[in-house]
Amino acid sequence: MPTNRRGEPQNAQAFDDWIRNRFVTLNSQLERLYREQAQRENVANVGETLKQTLVTEGRALILPLLEEGNTDQGFESGFDLLGNVGLYMAACRRHEVTLPDREHKSPLVEASALAMHLGASLGVTPRFATSHLSTHNFAINGVYKRFTNLKAEQVFLDYNTRGIFAYKRAADALSRILPIGISHPAAADLLSDAKHALASVSAANQALFNELNIDDFFFAVRPYYKPFKVGFHTYRGANAGDFAGINEVDMLLGVCQANDPAYSQQLVDKFLYMMPEDQRRLRDCMRKPSLMDDFIASIDSAGDAPWFKRHAALFIDVCAAHGQTAVEHHDQLVQRFIAHPSAQLPAQSLTHITASGPPLPALLAGLEKLRDQRCAADRDDIVTRYADMQRLKAALH
Repeated sequence: MPTNRRGEPQNAQAFDDWIRNRFVTLNSQLERLYREQAQRENVANVGETLKQTLVTEGRALILPLLEEGNTDQGFESGFDLLGNVGLYMAACRRHEVTLPDREHKSPLVEASALAMHLGASLGVTPRFATSHLSTHNFAINGVYKRFTNLKAEQVFLDYNTRGIFAYKRAADALSRILPIGISHPAAADLLSDAKHALASVSAANQALFNELNIDDFFFAVRPYYKPFKVGFHTYRGANAGDFAGINEVDMLLGVCQANDPAYSQQLVDKFLYMMPEDQRRLRDCMRKPSLMDDFIASIDSAGDAPWFKRHAALFIDVCAAHGQTAVEHHDQLVQRFIAHPSAQLPAQSLTHITASGPPLPALLAGLEKLRDQRCAADRDDIVTRYADMQRLKAALH
């Protein structure tokens, strides 16, 4: 049975086969051993033979790829190979074969060299990124790449991928309004499209929250997304928000602004974790005006016009839908599946608890501010569009 669609060279094909099969088996066996421990977060000195097998088998498949060098099979092939190397390195980090705090450089020398070669040539970070497990995760006979055969991981990836594609649909619809203007009759259709796409994000969120096992996610899925070293440098873990669509929606609606230092810092930090096409879209979006500004500027001249009443009402609905998805992410996924389980752990187990690297309290505070910006909440300590949203609502009455 074929294992990919691209006709990769033999060495890349062999590595891909291993990632899709044996790699998943080894990780799943280790997860079962960890689950039997009194403290499930403890992975030290557990399953050492399996860990060494993982390292050795992966290295044996990476060596010929490193010697082979760039086979010039195109971006998709190179990006897919980078993902496979990144998955291998992330698994080694999860099983604490490699730990960034105890090492001057990664002990995975060959994997690091191949990852840096690929990352530099592709214009992306030299580790696996969100897109490797979502938008660019090729399924064979209905099965896509993942770390384990745990149901929790499948549930997480299934619905996370659906949510990402829905955000992309919303961003695409909103971006098409700018060239035609908010008063164009077709703008109403595009606003409706964005609203429906964001409703799909919310539906994916709710399904995820209903079906995802909290303990399995926290102890056996989340750890694969931790930071690890590639060569001498520690790269943060993949984040579910590492794609352009959600930030495009932020800025096109106007609830977040590229000239806000805190928000722009987030954009700068995520650029290389996104596909190059997403990097281009995000840079392009950062220079565009927002729909919020266009509607606010039209109140005095067109506030009584039928088109304004209809389109502004739809715009407000889209903003509310976007805010709702932010609330769901923060108040359910982050709080229920990360913050609450973390509170049960001893202090020594909280090091590197987050994929992005900073301590959990700092991460939660940052995510709370982002949630409130996306909701245009009434806060005086951060920049939000609360006053503008109230003015726009008042213009409809």
